[in-house]
Amino acid sequence: MLTLTFLGVGSAFAKRHFQSNVLIEAWSKSPAEQECPDDTLLIDFGTTGPLALHVLKDRPGFGYLNADGVVNYPAIHRVLVTHMHGDHIGGLEELAFMNMFVCRGRNDAKPYKPQLISTTSILVDLWDQALKAGLSALPGRYALLQDYFFILALRPPDPEHGGFRMLKRYDFQLFATDHISIQHKYDWPSYGVSITDRATGESVFYSGDTRFDFPAYSRMLQESQMNFHEVQLTEQPNPVHALLSELRTMPTDIKRKTWLYHYSDDWDSGAYDFVKQEFAGFAAQHERYVLFE
Repeated sequence: MLTLTFLGVGSAFAKRHFQSNVLIEAWSKSPAEQECPDDTLLIDFGTTGPLALHVLKDRPGFGYLNADGVVNYPAIHRVLVTHMHGDHIGGLEELAFMNMFVCRGRNDAKPYKPQLISTTSILVDLWDQALKAGLSALPGRYALLQDYFFILALRPPDPEHGGFRMLKRYDFQLFATDHISIQHKYDWPSYGVSITDRATGESVFYSGDTRFDFPAYSRMLQESQMNFHEVQLTEQPNPVHALLSELRTMPTDIKRKTWLYHYSDDWDSGAYDFVKQEFAGFAAQHERYVLFE
């Protein structure tokens, strides 16, 4: 079984429901039959990620994230970074320092190091332009990214080197998204994720941050059994996110299996009540979605 839980469902500036980061759990049985999953993955970990995990650890079914009242960071085995914005990477410094100095993993003699997954270009920039400022100094020496994480560098769209697998069954494949263009489309690295169950052939689409780019990923949306697509509710010229008005132009059958996330705090003001009729609905924070049985 593979499950998905949103740590938060809000935009970068949302205050009510944290930022849109995701916890993926891979289970050999089911959450009802085992206390903790066999493998875990965060898709992004932004500035509100640590607080969102702190809240989630006290929810029913997520007790394995609780270590005497603090987040059990070694329970997070992997982190996938889709791009370099703060609402997607801002919590990584806390995760790294908590594993280094506060939490201990399976081997008490060494700090726990999760796997950090992204493309080579993002991983280089992640250290040099973001994490190095806080993480490079350790008592008595300078540190590298590898002191905190085991690194897996991907090379999408190469099918052999553009993804990874969980439990030898669930394939995660990155695809480029048109989030921000500097000079031409896809020239600033940003990615979504397609997840496939090798046992059944079923797939799930997770957009990551992107402008509306339906021709580029329409086939994935059509073939998947469940979609999670980011959304911006308000209109804006030259947006860097998919506008709700644009998503409404998708075919009806696709909309009905698409959950919207990354929304602003006014999502339940009444102005967007039509979403639950046209789409699967607004994705819910801290609700465990079953992707594959």
